Amino acid sequence: MTEILLYHHVQGLTDGVKSFADDLRRGGHTVHTPDLFDGRTFATLDEGFAFAKEVGFDTVKDRGAAVAEDFGSDLVYVGFSFGVMIAQKLAQTREGARGALLLHSCVPVSEFGSSWPAGVPVQIHGMKDDDFFDEDLPAARELAASTPEAELFVYPGDQHLFTDSSLDDFDAEATMLLKSRVLSFLDTL
Repeated sequence: MTEILLYHHVQGLTDGVKSFADDLRRGGHTVHTPDLFDGRTFATLDEGFAFAKEVGFDTVKDRGAAVAEDFGSDLVYVGFSFGVMIAQKLAQTREGARGALLLHSCVPVSEFGSSWPAGVPVQIHGMKDDDFFDEDLPAARELAASTPEAELFVYPGDQHLFTDSSLDDFDAEATMLLKSRVLSFLDTL
């Protein structure tokens, strides 16, 4: 099975993110969930963003990239929203990446290189009417169109962190479909 490095969203390593990781583990995968906020979690996106801003966005991203050095290069990088910045950067720039799962967000490929790396499959997942994902949708569509190894899944709804079962945004039906697609993806690697 696959070894996964999963980066949490800006509200921290919540119980919902841990639960998602546990579901991947039950699927037979090894999942590492670094806590980039040193145990702190936040009730709202605004509180999480304020904390990340106080610490420094680049500092948090650098922490995430540094964690990858503790593991081999044969990893699948997974990011939830804010964590996508780290996961996508590593998938695009770190030699030996096996794949990437970009949940709730996507940045332009040009942020980290001229093109998506050949041989690195990627899935992008977000909700159609989520204001945050709506901003990222052009980049997600561009990435999906740039390589046959990319898949873009857009779910009905307007919740941002809809896969986090510990938050009000949680959408059980969409999450169940997303997890089935994610597990199928991981099983092909």
